[in-house]
Amino acid sequence: MLDKKVMLTKEGLKKVEEELYYLKTVKRKDIAEKIRNAVTFGEIAENAEYSAAKNEQAFIEGRILTLIKIIENYELIDEENKDLNFVSLGSEVIVKDLKNNQKITYIILDYVESEPDFGKISTSSPIGKALLGKKKGDIVEIRVPAGYLKYKILDIK
Repeated sequence: MLDKKVMLTKEGLKKVEEELYYLKTVKRKDIAEKIRNAVTFGEIAENAEYSAAKNEQAFIEGRILTLIKIIENYELIDEENKDLNFVSLGSEVIVKDLKNNQKITYIILDYVESEPDFGKISTSSPIGKALLGKKKGDIVEIRVPAGYLKYKILDIK
């Protein structure tokens, strides 16, 4: 399943732990209640509510197992001893899009914490991969599904 180390920030670890707690304490009870209610609708084999509740239960149990594996295999990103000369895991990178002259800020994280809509990108994404190891002033050309991006790294924090 998930046997490699997952690199997390303190904030990311807290979110994983909170989600796991919520799924175990709240969602499991909700789904059990849905299953109990669905059974009252009659024949289980032809009961859409029962099938939907069982599918939701399977999804939640799978997510719980994934979160447990993440917690068993995490390592905190060392934010205090980070080399700010190069883009690395946990870096906040300010780039300039050379095509439209726009400044963009990305935070490079492991896939568990990535939220592209909020500028948190995974090390396995095309942009994350391309920025890793680069330094301030570098120009990076990145192939993305929509074509190519050309960024200049303005700052690393």
